[in-house]
Amino acid sequence: MLPIAKPAGTVTTKPGRQGNDHFTDLIDATRRSVDRSLGVGSISIGQLDLLEERVLLDRTEYVHRPPVPMLEQLLYDLKEVEAFSQERQPASVQVKLTELTAVLATLIADSLMKLGDLHRSRTWYSTARHASDESGNRDLQARVRVQAAMLPYYYGPLESAVSLARDARIMTRSKPSPTAVFAAVAEARALAQQGNRAGADERVREAQVLFDRLPADANEDAFAFPRRRFLLYLSGVFTAMGRTSQARSVQEEALALYPSHTAIDPALLHLEAALCLAHDRSATEACQLASITYMRVPEAHRTPILGARARRVIDQLPGANASMPRK
Repeated sequence: MLPIAKPAGTVTTKPGRQGNDHFTDLIDATRRSVDRSLGVGSISIGQLDLLEERVLLDRTEYVHRPPVPMLEQLLYDLKEVEAFSQERQPASVQVKLTELTAVLATLIADSLMKLGDLHRSRTWYSTARHASDESGNRDLQARVRVQAAMLPYYYGPLESAVSLARDARIMTRSKPSPTAVFAAVAEARALAQQGNRAGADERVREAQVLFDRLPADANEDAFAFPRRRFLLYLSGVFTAMGRTSQARSVQEEALALYPSHTAIDPALLHLEAALCLAHDRSATEACQLASITYMRVPEAHRTPILGARARRVIDQLPGANASMPRK
């Protein structure tokens, strides 16, 4: 029988059992090393749980803490998430870190919006959208988009606010969830501000049906959507459409549901009540309520976004010159 030639590149070992044993041991040792590299990241399950707890605490504290110290805390926690994300992790861990990145980037963007840093807010919302898309979490993708719609809602253009909220609503596929309700009512509010009453009414009906199918939620969490926040957005819809009676009704109900230490949302509700007074041509009362509301907000929460809403009351007064220069 003729000898069979070995294929090119075949590793040869010296004759004898000792040489073969060494080679097979090397094969097995290399495989075990690769398995360990693939299966073990630099963060343990316990560490990941603790990191998730910190982000959940951020979401809870965000509701009532002033934006400047909150921003510092969010940046610190995101830096740690980023450090773990840059190292090799199992796929499931990497997805979770990407989700945490999207949540923290969204809250950072919202903080910057409150502080009036609009350019940086936009860039951070872009980062949040990128992270949410990388995570593959459909609800998170929708949540980031509807949250990003707040920036153009307050500062323009309104078309972008409508588009982002609509994209988020479509992503939720009208399945009952806090994000689905948020998307529908946020789109309604932006449409109402545009003057599209029919479209706003349709979205309000959809949001109400979805909200009625949700379990009660009184959580203090920036990513929750309890009844008080739902009412806050309905207030914006009815105020924009000049339905002052409906607006006052939801404003009063919402204010009764907010904890005393929540600063921004109750102030926004009072300012919308002032807008209703302006619409009803009660100029003196509107100015007084806007002024009192603004001054009662703790200084750390008295951010540019609150000032912008207060100025809107003045712009809506009968005979007001909206083109007057703003300080």
